[in-house]
Amino acid sequence: MCELLGMSANVPTDICFSFAGFLHRGGGTGPHRDGWGIAFYEEGGYREFRDPHPSVDSPIARLICDYPIKSNVVISHIRQANVGGVRLANTHPFTREMWGRPWCYAHNGQLSDWEDLPLETYTPVGSTDSEHAFCFLMGELRRVFPEPPADSTRLWRHLHILCERLRGLGVFNLLLSDGVYLYTFCSTKLAHITRRAPFGEAELSDAELTVNFVEHTTPNDIVSVIATEPLTHNETWQHMAPGELLVWKDGEIQDCFSAFQRD
Repeated sequence: MCELLGMSANVPTDICFSFAGFLHRGGGTGPHRDGWGIAFYEEGGYREFRDPHPSVDSPIARLICDYPIKSNVVISHIRQANVGGVRLANTHPFTREMWGRPWCYAHNGQLSDWEDLPLETYTPVGSTDSEHAFCFLMGELRRVFPEPPADSTRLWRHLHILCERLRGLGVFNLLLSDGVYLYTFCSTKLAHITRRAPFGEAELSDAELTVNFVEHTTPNDIVSVIATEPLTHNETWQHMAPGELLVWKDGEIQDCFSAFQRD
């Protein structure tokens, strides 16, 4: 199964440390050899790198580790293919435009009966259940909200309803962003950590790398990292509950929506 990595920060921040551990799971410490990708929102723009080859062997992935791109929101994904062949078109994250903004999405899990999800505005390029679900999700949001709602909580609540519908089809862990907010939805596994002053040291679980964040931050910095599995072994990560949607902005949780009751 695939793995997810996301970041929300109150200042432009690079994700080099977390990504250095994450990329080892793409064919090194993990079996996710079928492609990887990462997207950055920066200064009102959007930058994306995708590669259908294992991240542990990818020169592009090593470039990301050595090239500290500063961003407030990051979404990354390493793939273990279940539906759809190993090719660039099936490599996450996927992107679509809505309201003049690039929306970025990555999914971990496998869905059943996904071909029956109705598509209106958006059409998949590749052949994965993940991208089909993304096109469905974005189409439904655009149908209900042709323009950005004045009350953002209406959008968040409807997004949670759609995520719960997709969770009913199988495993649906999600990262989604419009560059302002980062949305994280847990179906089975997602964990997060928020780093703020006083900062300390962190040690990666998948690589021999330690960083002292005091040397790279200011007392006002707030940086939250979200991952399928905790990336460090000397910090306390919080695990999301199944069916929970968290809305992040500037490294802080803005709202939380809990799972619907099921019989």
